[in-house]
Amino acid sequence: MLRDAIRSLAEAKIAPYAAVVDEEARFPREALDALVSSDLHAVHVPETYGGAGADALATVIVIEEVARVCASSSLIPAVNKLGSLPVILSGSEALKHKYLTPLAKGDGMFSYCLSEPDAGSDAAGMKTKAVRDGDDYVLNGVKRWITNAGESEYYTVMAVTDPTKRSKGISAFVVEKSDEGVSFGAPEKKLGIKGSPTREVYLDNVRIPADRMIGEEGTGFATAMKTLDHTRITIAAQALGIAQGALDYAKGYVQERKQFGKPIADFQGIQFMLADMAMKIEAARQLTYAAAAKSERGDKDLTFQGAAAKCFASDVAMEVTTDAVQLLGGYGYTRDYPVERMMRDAKITQIYEGTNQVQRIVMARNLP
Repeated sequence: MLRDAIRSLAEAKIAPYAAVVDEEARFPREALDALVSSDLHAVHVPETYGGAGADALATVIVIEEVARVCASSSLIPAVNKLGSLPVILSGSEALKHKYLTPLAKGDGMFSYCLSEPDAGSDAAGMKTKAVRDGDDYVLNGVKRWITNAGESEYYTVMAVTDPTKRSKGISAFVVEKSDEGVSFGAPEKKLGIKGSPTREVYLDNVRIPADRMIGEEGTGFATAMKTLDHTRITIAAQALGIAQGALDYAKGYVQERKQFGKPIADFQGIQFMLADMAMKIEAARQLTYAAAAKSERGDKDLTFQGAAAKCFASDVAMEVTTDAVQLLGGYGYTRDYPVERMMRDAKITQIYEGTNQVQRIVMARNLP
């Protein structure tokens, strides 16, 4: 029922704008409005704070179905979870009420500020600082590759509070878009997910009350890593949706396209390609859904399973979308058809929330 509801919404209210959102590289306002009006923009927020209280699997299904028609739009529910999960995992009760309630209502999105110009895969090498000053902290630094920056009202920011302790000297804070000293760089010109703005976030003497710290001082990096264990599964879901959308489109196309007097779907070479695409997607789906169940239960092998789901599903998405372009031939290479967009969108799923090379390091260190 959940999948049917989201698919209907996505096809009616999000899909019609996907191509123009990509072409114009503009934020998918129509998707946000549709998701908020159906209470699907941040389904993970617990009911206590006015949210839908969806479990990890339901959240995955929402993201998957939106990504099937528009990857950029799927970053609305995905990044709302990424940005707010540190608050859910480690924030005080007061902080949860203050920020999860407006998120659940749709009054503001949440972004996640971990990466920096010189701190990508080595996130512990960040330079953004937070210095205590009386009842406040003053933040200075630059965050890079921040999804939905400028559109979101709230930002979970990781900053160094004790430079002598490396990862154990990093703390997490909630920063608001309206805080004095917060500004944004120009949107990056990207290969894909063009409808989801990616910008730098500049923190110039941003003074925030100390009670906006998420958890204890020095626990920010641990919270950031714990967050990624859960949210990598949402990237797997996004990859899965993109791949499914590409397969669905290609499957319809090969039944219509005729060469040598018959539909190209009648040729065994085409059938084998489709069979492989469907098989890989199903394997990725099972891995992703199992990881979502582990996320919900908090299983001990979540770190391995989350990394495995993200890595496998994103590699599958890249393979399947590339094959979809091939199945459409010359048409697949043009913007008149959606599969080239899906191929471009798929690429980022192998990169963000930890490159697939980093996922393999994570898996190797956490072999079950």
